[in-house]
Amino acid sequence: MKKLEAGDIKDLNLLKHYRIIRKWVCRNNDLTDAEFELLVYLDCIDMFTIDDFKMGTYSYTWNNRRWNKLIQNDWIVVWRKRNRTTQKYNIYKVSFKGKQMIKRVYRIMLGEEDIPTSEKRNSIMKGKTYMDKVLQTSIYNVNKDKHR
Repeated sequence: MKKLEAGDIKDLNLLKHYRIIRKWVCRNNDLTDAEFELLVYLDCIDMFTIDDFKMGTYSYTWNNRRWNKLIQNDWIVVWRKRNRTTQKYNIYKVSFKGKQMIKRVYRIMLGEEDIPTSEKRNSIMKGKTYMDKVLQTSIYNVNKDKHR
């Protein structure tokens, strides 16, 4: 197996449109940038405890409601409940909904899929604010770029 080099990632242009894709996914899924990036981090860990979650939050702004929001909105689910005797703590994982969202972001970053441009599937396309109109132009440019 060939070792992945920094130049290989650059040649993929993987991060070229990351900001626009992140803005789109956060706006349409009612997530903050930090919550989305934390979900990506936790998805890479696969199974995690609340201590792993806390370790992942150190590089983001403090928000003591983040954990509850991700649990209540079904972005994180309990994989194994504690039983107070042999299992001392719950084990969590990113939900199916979260995994599907992350996979879709990867597909868009690789150019396998486009960012939706219909108002029904993308709230940015309603163009309610100036920022929405700027993002619309950026989304059209991302979708035109087939060498992402």
